[in-house]
Amino acid sequence: MALHDVTSALEELYPPSWAAAWDAVGLVAGDPARPVRRVLFAVDPVAQVVEEAAAWGAELVVTHHPLLLRGVTSVAATTPKGRLVHRLIESGIGLYTAHTNADTARPGVSDALAAAVGLVGKLRPLDPDPSDPEGRRGIGRIGRLERPMALHEFAELAAAGLPHTAGGVRVAGDPERTVREVAVSGGSGDSLLDAARAAGVDAYLTSDLRHHPASEFAEHGGPALLDVAHWAGEWPWLADGAERLRGVLSARGATVETRVSATVTDAWSQAFRGSPEHT
Repeated sequence: MALHDVTSALEELYPPSWAAAWDAVGLVAGDPARPVRRVLFAVDPVAQVVEEAAAWGAELVVTHHPLLLRGVTSVAATTPKGRLVHRLIESGIGLYTAHTNADTARPGVSDALAAAVGLVGKLRPLDPDPSDPEGRRGIGRIGRLERPMALHEFAELAAAGLPHTAGGVRVAGDPERTVREVAVSGGSGDSLLDAARAAGVDAYLTSDLRHHPASEFAEHGGPALLDVAHWAGEWPWLADGAERLRGVLSARGATVETRVSATVTDAWSQAFRGSPEHT
């Protein structure tokens, strides 16, 4: 099938109109008329991922994060982004981005994250999309654990359900605190701290929590906080997105082979612990 058939299916699942106004989603590189047989799903559009796609023989890479989120005036091969664009074109590989439109979708990024860390039952948005009259779409999800457990148990459950990263799962809160209802948000989530407090959940799991907002939040009570690597929190969506793409195409009488990238593209590759007497 042609690339435009695949992108049409992706946009049925994750309409670009659902993306935030500041976002850059959709087809970044590629000839819509070229055939596609293999599609690689990855979180980040980086050189390692493109090399993985080329080695596997993929004609399309679908990433969650945009390559060209901010405007550029050149894609010369003298720049990192330019080199990546050249490598894609030379290899005959297209690049497609589903970012905040996949975040707000139901099911989307946070639904996959919720399942990965052990939430069960019906989920609801942490920050509902006002354009959805049914109230199903939105950023983040709220759900319940199968059974109440201590915060440290939930942190261990989350760590086991997510791919390994150097930073692991950072926790703020009493380790013995009972956790039953949890809010999650894939990606940078400190803008939703107030929403998590208002929701009355026992814990909020997200990524990229900054020192001052997290410190002030913990100081004034509210949910326990769990901070996971940005890449790890969004990686679970890849398999779900790939499966749903195959489902839409199958309903149209077409097939593609999909693969989830095993390349760890988390920015932090190592962590070192200081001596206890220095803390």
